[in-house]
Amino acid sequence: MVSYLCELVGVSRSGYYRYFSEEAQLNRQARDEADEKVKKIILKAYNFRRRKKGARQIKMTLENQYQITYNLKRIRRIMKKFQIICPIRKANPYRRMAKATKEHRTLPNLLNREFKQGTARKVLLTDITYLSYGKGKRAYLSTIKDAETNEILAYETSDKITLDIALNTLKKLKKTGIKLAEGAFIHSDQGFHYTNPQFQKMVKKMGLGQSMSRRGNCWDNAPQESFFGHFKDETDFKTCESLEEVKREVQSYMTYYNHYRGQWNLKKMTPAQYSHHLLQVA
Repeated sequence: MVSYLCELVGVSRSGYYRYFSEEAQLNRQARDEADEKVKKIILKAYNFRRRKKGARQIKMTLENQYQITYNLKRIRRIMKKFQIICPIRKANPYRRMAKATKEHRTLPNLLNREFKQGTARKVLLTDITYLSYGKGKRAYLSTIKDAETNEILAYETSDKITLDIALNTLKKLKKTGIKLAEGAFIHSDQGFHYTNPQFQKMVKKMGLGQSMSRRGNCWDNAPQESFFGHFKDETDFKTCESLEEVKREVQSYMTYYNHYRGQWNLKKMTPAQYSHHLLQVA
């Protein structure tokens, strides 16, 4: 019977008996115990800062945060073995719609990471991030930042991530009456909002140029990403129960950030002070 079954599954008799030998069972037990230890370490990286990650992010987090080096093959094996799954983002319906209509247009990267050009209100950075609050609620924040002074010139908070959030941010910038520098342009990623013909039309109407990051390259808009990072570290939306409370917290932080939070690389001035300083020198 053993010979027949081994032949059926393509295993040699010696291999079959070796698999069930005491030595083999002890080796498998030792390997499982070692894998359990590795799993615990990988889970620390997987849950670091409460953000679930894929194998590559786990590898970088282990190296940067815990000084532990595992190769990708090992990480992926452990993830598969213990069903550690990274959530896969759903396709953006707006992006699908943009591709279908073929009306949306990407633009070249005029900025090329030259964020500091010595002139206030010339290079404007824009992006949108999400804000989690209450019990599973989500709001969205759109900002326009002066890359030279780090000042937030305009922002919009909404419970929807439709085109209006980007358009309203532009309208608020215009409403401030801020005088922009000659040759001013706005830089963003290639998101649906910024490739939209309505957004691009409004940008032109305001006399601004428009620039876009390369696809999937967050470093092309790094100062904006950095602001969102500090913003989320220094605000607390857990106790907010309504969108109005979220808006008040955002407004409070923007006032603090622009007028009270000194920055080392701005000669220890606040963004508003540094902007005033540059405009006075000019």
